[in-house]
Order: sequence, then structure tokens, then C-alpha cells
Amino acid sequence: MSGLCVDLAGRRVLHDVDLSIDRGELAALVGPNGAGKTTLLRSILGLQRIGGGRLHVDGRAPRPGRVPIGYVPQRHDFAWDFPSSVSGVVMTGLTGRLGLLRRPRRQHWEAVAEALERVRMIELADRPVGQLSGGQRQRVLVARALALRPSVLLLDEPFTGLDMPAQDMLSTLFADLAHEDRAILMTTHDLLGALDSADRLVLLNETVIADGSAHDLVEDGSAWMRTFLVGEDSALLRMVSAVTA
Repeated sequence: MSGLCVDLAGRRVLHDVDLSIDRGELAALVGPNGAGKTTLLRSILGLQRIGGGRLHVDGRAPRPGRVPIGYVPQRHDFAWDFPSSVSGVVMTGLTGRLGLLRRPRRQHWEAVAEALERVRMIELADRPVGQLSGGQRQRVLVARALALRPSVLLLDEPFTGLDMPAQDMLSTLFADLAHEDRAILMTTHDLLGALDSADRLVLLNETVIADGSAHDLVEDGSAWMRTFLVGEDSALLRMVSAVTA
């Protein structure tokens, strides 16, 4: 992204965003509510029109279905009351590739099984999704994204509402996926998890305030203050310093 700008309802919500995520990296995008994190993900997916600047994914302008991008939405954005099995939901991740009228073939079901293996859900492939716990549902959404075998993976608040075992399992999986030559960008309000697991932190509030490793950013208290609009006596700054000490 270079000079990226995005307008929503006549208001500029992102401006002058310069950011590059490489294969092999897990970058955490952090900032307050309304900072533009989800809008940035939608722009990468080609779902949100760009008001200015440049955005390329694997050297191409983003359009839905053009580049293999896996997307994990926030869990509450998915219709869990839809009458489908776990494997059926994961297969919907391939709808853009299949089209609405084509039936899945053997290689598509193999991709679904492979994705379910990665998230340790293969034994629940036939279970109705309405019977799953919150952590299991999150893993299904991750598998749904992985069924595409994507080179880029976008995660929108993947840890919200999960207990620590589920968070730890997903954190390990995301790190493994990044090491397999994928570029991963994750939005999160879980600063502790981001500081612990991400290769890079990107502090965003309408534009990129700071970008670097947790170690690099811990000394830059002003960047955290400008991102989260807090004072120098904020508990946020004490927490960041304590975690990275």
C-alpha cells in the first residue's frame, strides 16, 4: 500500500497509508475502535473502493477472486444458524472458485479435509455448525479461509471471546502458517497476544502511526498515545512496557 486513502459515506476514514507485508510475516494491526482496521482489510479484499493511492496484492490490484486471499471475518458476522455441517461451511470458502452452480469435485473436498486437519476439526466434519462452541466456530472460519490454500491470510479479530487454550492453539497455527511463506495480517484488540505472537505491530488510527517489532515500539510511548488517544500516565503504556521488558 502506498498513499492509500479510503472514503466512507463522504468521510475520509483512511489516509496516506503506507504499508507492506511480506510472505513469512505475521503482522498485527492494532488501534482503537473506528481506526479503520476492518476497512483496510476490506480494501485488500477488493470489497471496498479505494479513494486514492495504490494497493497491490502479489503484484495485482485487488479484485474478489483474482488473488488467493483467505479471509477470516469476525465470528458474529457469520450466520451460524444456517443448516450446514462443518465441512459444508468450509466448502463455502471455495464458492468464488467454483461458482454458484458447479458441484465440488474430489480436489475440492480434499482441500476442505486438509484445512480441517490444520485446525484439528476433521473429526467434527459432519457435525452441524449450530452445535459448536465458540472456539470451534472460530476454527471452522479459519479452515474456511485455508481451503483456498491462500498466499495471503487476513484475520479480523480472531481471538475475540475465546478462552486461553483456544487462543494459544490459534496463535501457534497462525505462526506456523506464516512460516510456510504466507503473508498474514491480523486485526486485534488483544494487545497482549499481539505483543507476544506477532512479528510486527502496525499501530493504525486513520493512518499508520508506527510500524515495527514489539521491542522497537515499546520505547515509543508517543506512538501509542497518538494511536489510542491516551495520556502519558495511561495503564496501556505501563502494560506495553511490562510485557516487553
